[in-house]
Amino acid sequence: MIAARIEQDVELRHLNTFHVGARAKFLATITEVEELRSVLQWQQQQQVPFMLIGQGSNILFKADYPGLIIELHTRGVEVVSETDTYIDVKVQAGEIWHDFVLHSLQQGWYGLENLSLIPGTVGAAPVQNIGAYGTEVKDSLLELDALELASGQLRRFDNADCHFNYRQSYFKQEGKDRFIICAVTFRLSRKSQPKIEYPALKAALAAVKPEHLTPQLVSDTVCAIRRSKLPDPGVIGNAGSFFWNPHIDQQQFLRLQQRYPELPGYADQDGVKIPAAWLIERAGWKGYREGDVGVHKDHALVLVNYGNATGAELVALSEKIQASVLDKFAIQLWPEVRIV
Repeated sequence: MIAARIEQDVELRHLNTFHVGARAKFLATITEVEELRSVLQWQQQQQVPFMLIGQGSNILFKADYPGLIIELHTRGVEVVSETDTYIDVKVQAGEIWHDFVLHSLQQGWYGLENLSLIPGTVGAAPVQNIGAYGTEVKDSLLELDALELASGQLRRFDNADCHFNYRQSYFKQEGKDRFIICAVTFRLSRKSQPKIEYPALKAALAAVKPEHLTPQLVSDTVCAIRRSKLPDPGVIGNAGSFFWNPHIDQQQFLRLQQRYPELPGYADQDGVKIPAAWLIERAGWKGYREGDVGVHKDHALVLVNYGNATGAELVALSEKIQASVLDKFAIQLWPEVRIV
């Protein structure tokens, strides 16, 4: 079995996009599955907790981590099957998501362009069932390979096995803490079929003639929209959207609309989805700042670290926002960001 190098007492500021200071008791950087098996065996012998980290784009450390951080750096993109209409591509979990989207476009593989510029790794994408601008990762995922912690064996999951839902999957529910995703296979199209029904994307491309509409243009437009709305974590610490968009039932939505006629809502299979950013802004938090923590001036859903904020300070601010929205609208917000 291949042994991986395990570091001790490691600073985590560079491993989370909030750039908050925290330390891990142990850190292992993994480049292949055999190393992962070795590290997990060591972790069980040491009887310490562990957690997996990719780019740290959806995590907030409120304190030091007393166990082992496993950082996946596995790399590789392999064509496993192809026809005249589609191509199946197996991607290692440590690949950077946006880099893979750009690589796919360069190769003429289409279907992921609406998911451009989403931070994180390929392995994290199915866990969250990442989605944006009318597309979700489940739309292109064919299957994935995940390491079962109990047995140390790889298990293959097809799309149905993953139990995908809005920002949910088997790996966030029943399979949580039981598997580590090691590789994901996508079925991508060789045919250009831009999907621009999402309102913001449709409006941005309204002047483009159909014959000039390409997947690359869709990707470029999505990147431009995202950059105009969300601050660059390389400039100011943040993890993008901090809260889920909540769902309420139709009756509650109609009651709230009587008090707030401008309240937006989008009906789906779970009820009516309300934009959390709208609730937070109407509760008076947009642009708020206290010391080095705050709510971004251009997007109420983004909590930011202006410099030397602690994770505990950001958690405290998030709890104040939750209480405020609950008091004003009787709607409970839940963090999308993982708080450790």
